Formats: sequence, C-alpha cells, structure tokens
Amino acid sequence: MAVSEVAIRPEEPRVDDPDPTVGERDQRNRARLVRILQDAHAGELAAVHAYRGHARSLRRRPAQSAEVHRIELAERHHRRLVGEMLADLGARPRRHRELLMGTVGRVFGAGCFLTGWFCPMYMAGRLEAMNVDQYRLARDLAAGLGLDGHRDILEALRCEEVRHERWFGGQVRGHALLPIARRLLGWAPGADVGDVSGPKG
Repeated sequence: MAVSEVAIRPEEPRVDDPDPTVGERDQRNRARLVRILQDAHAGELAAVHAYRGHARSLRRRPAQSAEVHRIELAERHHRRLVGEMLADLGARPRRHRELLMGTVGRVFGAGCFLTGWFCPMYMAGRLEAMNVDQYRLARDLAAGLGLDGHRDILEALRCEEVRHERWFGGQVRGHALLPIARRLLGWAPGADVGDVSGPKG
C-alpha cells in the first residue's frame, strides 16, 4: 500500500509553552491527544481502503492476500476504538480530514494493481512504523492525563501496529529494491523482523 507521506502525515501538535500551569498543561495535552486521535481515526480509514485494494491485488498469492485482509479488519477495529475514545473526550472526527484520507486510501488501494509487488508492501511497512509512533505519543499523553483506560487501549493498538510493521517488513526483507527504498524513504525492517513468507515479486 503506497500512501503518500504528504497526505498521511499527521498535523504536528503544538509544543507546550515553557512553564505552563498544571491546568494549562493538561488542557493543551488533552487538545494534542484529541488531534492525534482525529488524525489516527482518519488514517485508519485510509488504511482500510488501501489494504482492501492491496489484498485484492495479491490474488495470485492467497496466503499474503489473506494476511493483508486480516490486517484490514484489524484497522477497522482500531478505527472503532479510536472513535470511542474521541467520544469519551467530547470530540468528533474532523470531517475534512476523513474525506481527504478516505480518498487517499481508495486511490492508493487502486494503485496497488499498477505499482507491482514491492512498492505496496514497503510503503505499508513504512506507514505502520509511523502509526507505531503515533500511538506511542497518544499513549504517553493519555497516561500523563490520568486516562488509564485510554492509555491501555492505545498501548494495545501500538503493539498491534508493531506486529503489522514486522509482517510487512518480513515480506520485503532481502528484496533487491530494499536498499534503494531505504536510501530514498528512510525505513527498513528491523533486525527482529520475522521470517519472510511467500515469494517476492
């Protein structure tokens, strides 16, 4: 799944001003958490559409197609959980972001049929790595605000995204195009990525 970095990059939360009062700091961090969750909610929509296309593009590799479909279903579940957390915080998804990311996901899902095997696998792994960082930051903000239930959910989401990153990384590990992609885009599978399953394109 090749999702544009420019389109998917979450909006940067504002950095706290020096020496705010506790109340001001909590208010700002709550706003940061809401913004991250809104970005994640829309990002999961893009992932659902993109992974649906990605899975269909792998019809000649049924084992890989089935796993990408499983990941698509997991992202649907993540989106529901993030939506519930937003509601708990008295917030809602940002409509313009939802529309943008839904369109991005559909475009790149269709693009999986045109870009070959490696590009969607690599970009999916890179995107999952970005999601890991996003959920880690949200988890830490929730913990600092004393939102223990949200913290635990976000940690579970982070762990699931780590598993997704490792799976996609396992597919491209050792591929001839990986060194080029790593130099251009900066991501490569970690040393602890599991075994590659299925043939490489």
